[in-house]
Amino acid sequence: MRTKLHSLLVCLVAMKLFAGERAGAQEMAMPAPMIGSVSLPAKGADTDPVYQSASTKRMAERLRSVFAATDWKLDPSKPGERVRYYSEMLRTQKLALREDSVVRQQLAREMLGAGDNEGAVRQLEEVRRRWTAANEMIPAENAKELGRWLATAYLRLGEQENCAHMHGQGACVFPLRASAVHQMPRGAQGAVRELTALLERDAKDTEAQWLLNIAYMQLGKYPQDVPAKWVIPPARFKSDAALPEFAEVAAGAGIDITSHAGGVVVEDFDGDGWLDVMVTSSGPLDQMHLFHNNGDGTFRDVTRRAGLIGETGGLNIVLTDYNNDGKPDVLVLRGGWWGKQGCYPMSLLRNNGDGTFDDVTEEAGLLSMHPTQTAAWADFDGDGWLDVMVGHESTASDPHPSQLFRNNRDGTFTEVGGASGLADLGFVKGVAWGDFNNDGRPDLYVSVMYGKNRLFRNDGKGKFTDVTAMAGVALQSNSFATWFFDYDNDGWPDLFVAGYSTAGTADVGAFEIGLPNHAEFPKLYRNMHDGTFKDVTAAMHMNRAILPMGANFGDLDNDGWLDVYLGTGDSTYQALLPNRMFRNAGGQRFEDVTTAGGFGHLQKGHGIVFADLRNVGLEDVFEEMGGAQTGDSYQSALYQNPGNGNHWVTVMLEGVKTNRAAFGARIDVTVKSGSGARHIYRTVGYGSSFGGNPLRQHVGIGTADRVEEIAVTWPVTGIVERIRGVQADRTYRMREGSGKLVPVVLH
Repeated sequence: MRTKLHSLLVCLVAMKLFAGERAGAQEMAMPAPMIGSVSLPAKGADTDPVYQSASTKRMAERLRSVFAATDWKLDPSKPGERVRYYSEMLRTQKLALREDSVVRQQLAREMLGAGDNEGAVRQLEEVRRRWTAANEMIPAENAKELGRWLATAYLRLGEQENCAHMHGQGACVFPLRASAVHQMPRGAQGAVRELTALLERDAKDTEAQWLLNIAYMQLGKYPQDVPAKWVIPPARFKSDAALPEFAEVAAGAGIDITSHAGGVVVEDFDGDGWLDVMVTSSGPLDQMHLFHNNGDGTFRDVTRRAGLIGETGGLNIVLTDYNNDGKPDVLVLRGGWWGKQGCYPMSLLRNNGDGTFDDVTEEAGLLSMHPTQTAAWADFDGDGWLDVMVGHESTASDPHPSQLFRNNRDGTFTEVGGASGLADLGFVKGVAWGDFNNDGRPDLYVSVMYGKNRLFRNDGKGKFTDVTAMAGVALQSNSFATWFFDYDNDGWPDLFVAGYSTAGTADVGAFEIGLPNHAEFPKLYRNMHDGTFKDVTAAMHMNRAILPMGANFGDLDNDGWLDVYLGTGDSTYQALLPNRMFRNAGGQRFEDVTTAGGFGHLQKGHGIVFADLRNVGLEDVFEEMGGAQTGDSYQSALYQNPGNGNHWVTVMLEGVKTNRAAFGARIDVTVKSGSGARHIYRTVGYGSSFGGNPLRQHVGIGTADRVEEIAVTWPVTGIVERIRGVQADRTYRMREGSGKLVPVVLH
């Protein structure tokens, strides 16, 4: 068996290497996460006694069992086992030069996946040394591939030794400043050497050119020392508009948890008025964390006390109040991108109201084993209880029908996706509810990888009609995060869909340099009020980001116009590109303010939240960071809003006939402006399919110092409640049917 496996693996690697294939060949095009466990935060560690319900213990055991049962040869989250296999092969087998090179390079790739960047460099340099010692020339294409992997390994070594291990203010934020220059330069120096050699072989290698400029930044030698023929002018990275810098303060706040690709939700989980932060990380053994907001700009890890020990993994997490008790619950989603190795259960975590959570997945009837990372809650049947749509990653060879769970109003759910025509949807990467035709019923948009996206109109009584073609919202073949939001404040929800594909990592370099590329761009669809949408991506200047993963929206400057932040990257280390922030300029265009605001983190950005974490009327931005591979973990980022002169109101709604969390309730804030009345619209529960803003609605109102009227439309009854003469810069609570806004003091 061992000899057979050895031959199979070596032949497989040999075919890929000596045929000149890239690691991103067609059969490997799907990102292949390689996840391991991550450590607790360095600051504010949770030392409380452990609470863990019996049901949570059962889920923890189930998660460990699934992980233990996966095949180490195929499971992308087990590179360590493959490192041991190839290391043993080199130790025990007498291999010819070419075969030895193949095995060492595969070992180096697995080492990179496992986070042993120095080991990867050592193995790749040994390949080169052995060919030199044998007085043989490495075949040209193989030499190029070896150089590319060496450049990647050196870059990762530099990032590991500097950005991660010596993490400080501005670390890895593009363009790198003096504070981000690498103090241990050997990684960047090695990368410069290898990338320069690649460009000397091929001056049109856009990936190498882009990474070379980054490596020179890491050495503090950009742009002056970059060869003139390869330098990317600094003007290329200038923001479209001015914006005060948002300082990155996660370390000082005690919330700089190191993790891999994962999700985040922000909500007041314990009812003390302060927004807490819950974070997941996708590695099967990665512990999720709950951070309690101390009310002084810092957070404390209360995971143990909250009963969450054993709740591991989770590429995404979404907010709900499934049992209408007024206490926010969460749904954790697992297994995304892993295919047949991703059949993990999701977890419904019930908030007990005493600071603890219980895993009630099984008793709620939600236990199922499918690869997923996306779900969205809405009251699709108008009965006052939240239902949930879960999109699964289905292929012809590995089918996983998506699921729509109807709330039975007794703590359990019934699956009705098949009966509603919402099961056979393909490789789903994002689902979002939104009432696109303003008829009071939430409609469903489905973002699909390797296929066409779908828009389903909710016709009531559990019936949905596919109106994609008529609506004109199927212009992508590969997409990811999606949401409905009213970017132009006309009272009709528009639609954002992040594109997610490239022809290869060279497209990353080409895009950043400003050259033609094959990347799939986002789409921004404007609602035309007649059941159709218009593609306004180019007109609104939103065709300027590629590979967005985590993504969300909020209001950076309290001007009442919703801005967009995109966390970029993919599972490859070469996909090193800045996350991007776009400021909404009055609904007329989106301005790239990435560098002005200090948002251009080069590490992989996943779950994103806009939230007023300090209760000061300003939305900060929290970003869960880290990539898919074991060695690609990173600290979360918290960008603190420096403030502005604009005003705001925050509205907290409580449904009665409507679901208690008020998902689907529409808010119309009217203020006076220089040209007359101005309307600003928000909808509770509208949010990204990869990021969880709080349910309280923070609404910037610009320079207006008072609100003329706040109108709330409740989705179940359609009743509109109007309150006039509302003071600005206040938080209010409103209960359905009360006809009044009650001021709330949050600090």
